[in-house]
This record gives sequence, structure tokens and C-alpha cells, in this order.
Amino acid sequence: MYSALSMAKYIIDKCTKDGYPISNLQLQKILYYIQREFLQQGAMAFPENIEAWQFGPVVPEVYKQYCGFGALPIRMRYVVVIQSNDENIINPIIEKKRILNPWDMVSDTHSSGKAWDLIYRDGLGDHQIIPQELIKSKG
Repeated sequence: MYSALSMAKYIIDKCTKDGYPISNLQLQKILYYIQREFLQQGAMAFPENIEAWQFGPVVPEVYKQYCGFGALPIRMRYVVVIQSNDENIINPIIEKKRILNPWDMVSDTHSSGKAWDLIYRDGLGDHQIIPQELIKSKG
């Protein structure tokens, strides 16, 4: 297991190195998809909570670190060691999701009946934790 910030740094570094820098919004969604995949495989990518915010699932600690970029691409380099078996799970998610329109990812995570939707409830659950079991089962 990694910290959410370490995972974020890995994602940012990979996207920067590959020539596909991402925004904070994209980063948040990619973190969500990675955590969902790990949970569905019986593990956790990181222990930090994911919350239901207006524009989708957010890891608050990571958001605070990169919110200064606004909608601009985050172009930073880091050295983060990820185990190769975990890279085999993480890298395809990053490569598939980073090329999507960020608002398509927002639409996906906002879909009716999915974990974010069940917690956010038209704003009543704003900034509430999305339980890991719900992320695992409802996506």
C-alpha cells in the first residue's frame, strides 16, 4: 500500500514523462479509478479517504497539494517507487484515463447509482467520505 500523495506523485510523474500532463481534476479521478481497481482485487492502493465533492470523488490531502494549479496541467517530476506487480495494475488505468476529456470522467463518476452519486445526493453529502465498500461494489 502507498500513501495517496505518493500515488499522486507517481501518476503526475508518469504523465509528465510520457508527454500527457494532467490537471488536478484528472488526477483526482485517476486516483479514484486506481483505488476502485485495487479494492475490487481485495487490496487498497492507499489508506486515505475519498470524499464526495461537487465535481466528483476527491482525496482531500492530494487536492490541497495541487489545487494551486487550477485547471492547468501539472508538469512535475518525482521519483516514486511502485512495485512492478502494482505498476501492471496502475499504468493501464493511467494510460487509458489521462487521454479522456476530464468532464467525461466527471460524468462517469457522477452516474446515477454509482458510489459518488449515492453519497453526494445533490449536495446533501458534500465532502462526505465515500465508504470503500461502496467504491468497490458500485464504482
